[in-house]
Amino acid sequence: MKDIDEKTQVELEAAAFRRLLQHLRERRDVQNIDLMNLAGFCRNCLSNWLKDAADERGVALSKEDSRTHVYGMPYDEWKQLHQAEASPSQLADFEKSKPGH
Repeated sequence: MKDIDEKTQVELEAAAFRRLLQHLRERRDVQNIDLMNLAGFCRNCLSNWLKDAADERGVALSKEDSRTHVYGMPYDEWKQLHQAEASPSQLADFEKSKPGH
């Protein structure tokens, strides 16, 4: 992307982020612990990174609003509708890989 100007790069990255959010909203069957075990991040991480970016720029964004944006609904509602109890195997895998954030 060396030949793309900074504004266009930011627009492309923002579009890719929006597409990732849409994909994760559609794939409610993929649990956060699975994402953590396989990729080292999950929906909560994305919402935290979004809030961190807002904080760095002095933009008011609550943790709840950030999570609602990432999940497409309030976090507690998403958990109630879509989050399954982690299996012993998933928890063991998480303990092995335990991302540092």
